[in-house]
Amino acid sequence: MTAPATPPTIAAIATAPGRGGVGVIRLSGHQLLPLAHALTGGKPPKPRYAHHTNFVDDQGQPIDNGLLLYFPAPHSFTGEDVLELQGHGGPVVMRMLLARCVALGARLAEPGEFTRRAFLNGKLDLAQAESIADLIDAASDTAARSAMKSLQGVFSDRIHSLVEALIHLRMLTEATLDFPEEDIDFLEAADAAGQLALIRQQLAEVLNTARQGALLREGMHVVLVGQPNVGKSSLMNALAGDNIAIVTDIAGTTRDTVREEVLIDGVPMHVIDTAGLRETEDVVEQMGIERTWVAIQRADLVLLLLDARQGLTTADHAILAKLPPHLPRLVVDNKIDLADLPAGQVEHAGETRVRLSAKSGEGLAALRTALLAHVGWQGGGEGVFLARERHVDALRRADALLESTAIDPAHLDLFAEHLRLAQQALGEITGEFTADDLLGVIFSRFCIGK
Repeated sequence: MTAPATPPTIAAIATAPGRGGVGVIRLSGHQLLPLAHALTGGKPPKPRYAHHTNFVDDQGQPIDNGLLLYFPAPHSFTGEDVLELQGHGGPVVMRMLLARCVALGARLAEPGEFTRRAFLNGKLDLAQAESIADLIDAASDTAARSAMKSLQGVFSDRIHSLVEALIHLRMLTEATLDFPEEDIDFLEAADAAGQLALIRQQLAEVLNTARQGALLREGMHVVLVGQPNVGKSSLMNALAGDNIAIVTDIAGTTRDTVREEVLIDGVPMHVIDTAGLRETEDVVEQMGIERTWVAIQRADLVLLLLDARQGLTTADHAILAKLPPHLPRLVVDNKIDLADLPAGQVEHAGETRVRLSAKSGEGLAALRTALLAHVGWQGGGEGVFLARERHVDALRRADALLESTAIDPAHLDLFAEHLRLAQQALGEITGEFTADDLLGVIFSRFCIGK
C-alpha cells in the first residue's frame, strides 16, 4: 500500500499589498527546520520564540533583517510546521524574501490554502474556517464580533449539539428496527417524540440566529424606484450621508444605476438608485430604465418613492403592477416638507408607509427602522454568530426533513432515513459531510496568505 504523499511546503506574503512598516511571509509544510537554517544562515530557531536575525540569500548576504518565528507541528495554525518571517514591509524586499523561500523548495500558496490545511488537519471545522474570511471582510463592528463568535466555535458547538441529539435518536430508532421482536418499545420508553420536538425547537432557534448572521454578512439589496423627480437620488444621498448621486430639478437626470453600501445598525444595505420609470424617447434614458428593471429582478426589497403632494398616481400603480409579485416593497412618501405632513411610519390601506423628507432628513430614522423590519433584523447582534447562505440552506433542509416526518411504527425505516439526511445536512455546515468541489469553491475566495 502506497503511503500518502507529503503535502508540499507553501509560502505566501500574509500582509496586505503595498508599503508598510512590517511585512509577513508565512510558510507551512513538514520538516521546516532545514529551511529555517538556510534562511538565517544556520541559526537554529527555538519553538514559539521570536528570533531577531538576518534573512540571507544563497550567498549568505542579507536580504532583510527582522523576526523569525517557528511553530512546530502539530501545535500551529495549520497543524504542520509553520514559519513566519516578519521583515520590512516594502513590496520589493517582500518579493525577494518570497523568491528565496521558493528557491529553497517552497511553492506559492493558493488562495485560502493555509486555512484549508488547518481544516484538513482538524485544527478548525469548516464553519470556523469560513469565519476567518468573514472576520477579515467584516463591514461593521457588529459583523466583526459575530464572525469572532463563529471563529471561537459558538456556531459549531450549536451544530454539534444538534448532531449529537440526532445521533442518539437515530440509535434508538435503529435499535427498534433491529429488534422488532422485543417487547420493550425503545422509542416510547425513551420519549422519542419529546426528543424530536426538542431537536426541532433547538434547530428553529439556531436557524433564526443564522438568518440574522447571514444578514450581517450578506446584507440586503434595496432598490429605489419611482417616477422621475420624486427624490430617489436625494434619498440615496441622505442614506449614504454623502453626495453619491447627482441631484437636479431636471427629470431624467439619473440615467444609470448608482450603488452604495449603507450600514444600518451594523447591517449592510446595498442601496441602488435607478433611473426614473416613465415613457421616454431618449435612447440613453431607455437603457437606464432597462437596467432599473434588471436591478429590480435581483433585489431583496423595493422602495417605491412617491411625491407626498400627489400620492399614488396612475403611473405609480402601473409601476406596482409590473413589480414581481413575490418581491417585498415599501412605499415612501417623500417631500413632506412641501406637503406639510408629519414624518414617521403610518398605516395606509392596510400597509405600512413611511413619510419623510430626503432634503431635510425628517423621517429618515423611521425609514431605517422600517428597512430593518422588512429584512427581518431583530437587533441585539451581541448574541449573533456570523453565518452564510449555505449554512442557512443546510439548516432549512434539516428542518424540512424533521417537519415532514413522524414516529410511525409502520414506517420507522422512513423516519430513520429522514434523521440520517437531517444529520448529513447539518454535517455540511462544519464539514463532516462536504464534497471536495465545494471545499475548492469556499477556500478559493480567501485571500492569499490565509
